Amino acid sequence: MNSNEIMKSYYAAIIALLSFHSVGQLNNGLNPIERAYLFHIVKKSPILNKNMGRYFDYQGPIINLPNNTLNYDSIELLIINQPDLLIIRKGEIAKSPNGLIAEAANKMALWELNKLLLSKRNSKKNYDAQKLELFETFLNEKLPKAAYRQNESAIEPHLKIYNCLNPSLSLDEKILYINSLRFLSADEQRLTLDAISYAINKYVELRALETYLSLGGKTEYFTNILIAAGDGSNTSGLLQEREKDEHGRWNKGLPKAVGLFPYQLITTSTDKKVKTIEPERCARQTLKTAGLNRLTNIHLDVWGYNSKKQTTVVIEKNGLHYHLFGSGESRFLTPDSSFNSGATFQSIINDLEFDKIAKWNNKIDGKHGIDNRIMRLEKQKSETEIKIKNKEKEYSDLGYTPLKSNKKQTRKVARKRKKALKKKSGNYELILTSKAQRSERKKIQNQLIELNSAYTRYSQRIIDLIQEKKNATDKRAVLQSRLDYYKDIMGYRWAAFKEKDGLFVFEDSSTFDSYTQEFQFKPSEKPEEFEVRLVAIPESSISTSADEVMLHINVMDAKPDYNARIKLKLNDVFPSDEWKLKQELFNATDSVSVHVFFEALLNKKLKFNIVARGRGIGKWNGNRIIKDDTPNELNQYPGDPKYSKMDTSFVRLRYSEVIVYINRSIHLEINSYTDPIKSNLLISNVHIQEAMSKYRLSKNDILSAYRTAELMNALSQEISIRAGTYLTRENAKLVIDRFNKAIEKTRIYVGRTSFKLNDLK
Repeated sequence: MNSNEIMKSYYAAIIALLSFHSVGQLNNGLNPIERAYLFHIVKKSPILNKNMGRYFDYQGPIINLPNNTLNYDSIELLIINQPDLLIIRKGEIAKSPNGLIAEAANKMALWELNKLLLSKRNSKKNYDAQKLELFETFLNEKLPKAAYRQNESAIEPHLKIYNCLNPSLSLDEKILYINSLRFLSADEQRLTLDAISYAINKYVELRALETYLSLGGKTEYFTNILIAAGDGSNTSGLLQEREKDEHGRWNKGLPKAVGLFPYQLITTSTDKKVKTIEPERCARQTLKTAGLNRLTNIHLDVWGYNSKKQTTVVIEKNGLHYHLFGSGESRFLTPDSSFNSGATFQSIINDLEFDKIAKWNNKIDGKHGIDNRIMRLEKQKSETEIKIKNKEKEYSDLGYTPLKSNKKQTRKVARKRKKALKKKSGNYELILTSKAQRSERKKIQNQLIELNSAYTRYSQRIIDLIQEKKNATDKRAVLQSRLDYYKDIMGYRWAAFKEKDGLFVFEDSSTFDSYTQEFQFKPSEKPEEFEVRLVAIPESSISTSADEVMLHINVMDAKPDYNARIKLKLNDVFPSDEWKLKQELFNATDSVSVHVFFEALLNKKLKFNIVARGRGIGKWNGNRIIKDDTPNELNQYPGDPKYSKMDTSFVRLRYSEVIVYINRSIHLEINSYTDPIKSNLLISNVHIQEAMSKYRLSKNDILSAYRTAELMNALSQEISIRAGTYLTRENAKLVIDRFNKAIEKTRIYVGRTSFKLNDLK
């Protein structure tokens, strides 16, 4: 069985085993040690504790530290020894943001792997052999042959390889160590580190999935990735890792496993052709959306956070770039790029473009740059060349031009001159015997010497400047290449967004929730590729040093109502053409959710709104029931109505839902759908008849509206009863009044119109 088959069977086994767990509590999915540690990390992580901490119900004694804060280390030991002290309500945890459940599961997997590898490195036999075998299955898939050794019974990875899995070592130290392993070549050293990275990610992904399902999470598409970027040194991001919480407080309850985050490595050669291993300063991960008309939920969890360098993450899909930046006060990401605490990647880009490259541009083609200096020298050289030619002509013509002299020429000299001029012979010089002639000749010769010397200087200076320009252009090209690379990382199409209360909505309807660190792509029918980039901020625009930063990426499918606190799904609960409900909406398992709903209603700061719709004929989009905008009504069920009416394709369309979301506000949705069989509903209300005619509404539209109205009335009654049961009399009155006032104001939308609740009695 190969590793892919092992992984598939492992997934199937996880899902099969966990399908039998109880809904209310988690007692079988994790062992006592795992449950105690999970409780510890949830309580010590503010973002996890805020969203799901209340569903870890610790019922043991309270142990405080001297500063009166809870001593979770001691409480953890109590839970390990007395597992019944902790009740984990996975049914409620499952309603928490999926990404946060995955974050807790990822921390659990890292904690476990860290302990497993520590035992292996120390040659202890107390590690889980089955889990170690799973890790080594993934390691063997990529490990080069030279990294194995023959022991007494089998061939196994060399024990020295496991020293590279020590999370206390920086990447530089791991590279230095693996360079000392003489049984590995330079290429095999990098392949070994890559194999370790692959095994870590695969193991953590599988174990995180198991914990995620144990906590009640549901998913059909689960990807868990750890990546790191930086120069590989022991810099501040690595040193701080997760030992401090979001408020700078030392946090002992989180796994010290930042050193397990894999880098993306490349091999480079020095001038002496020696191969060296280098980490990428920008880690890239290509992923896919869920498809099948499901939301794609991307949870991002930053590790190795450096408060002096702005953590930068870029997501790209279809050429559109979504930017997420670390806050100056916490490790959390938002699309808001404001940062006053230190260096940002954009400041590095700006310095490179508008300072470093701008200086070279000015030096090369500025007003006093090399190009202008060459142009001036070329002009001077050209002018000098013309002067030289003119002087040479003047010098040449001097022998043929009669010169005046104060002394009278003798007949002999005159004859010789006349004869020389006639024959143009070299004896012409004999004519220039006067002092004036000799003086003029010498003067022109000196001028020619000066001009030729200047011409040579200009020529040499031009050659020097051309070489200087080449050097400058080469240096500028290096910086320009870096700038192009940096700009490519950031992208050129920045997605515009709007923000309200920490929820960012991008121009294509993608969203990012700063409270949960979840980015969501809207549903699409087919999976689409996207890329996540983690950027390590350089020390300067021309430096190769860059501080370490690590990122946990979780990608999974998400149904639109996956995080609803109350989610009532009612299939086929109404008789044909009727709307009277003959069952209660809530049952005992909803008690905790109803409690949370009541607490939210008591919080006057949370706005409460209700949306009620009669959706008419529904259709299945492959993921959920939605309104059919172009319905084709049928006169009867196909085939034998007795059987076809109960066919799944029809039953699932006779659907109603009550959904309550509690986040920045309280949002209650009530929707009702019908199947496509024509309704025989009798409608006597004139107002409704007029609306049907005006807005082209079918009887199925009106039937669904009546059913929604019935659900609203049933909700009002049950909320009153349960508020009286769960709350004090005073609080019950506040909840009931607030709920009923909202119900009374709610209109039921049908097509392009709406009705009051009283219209549908």
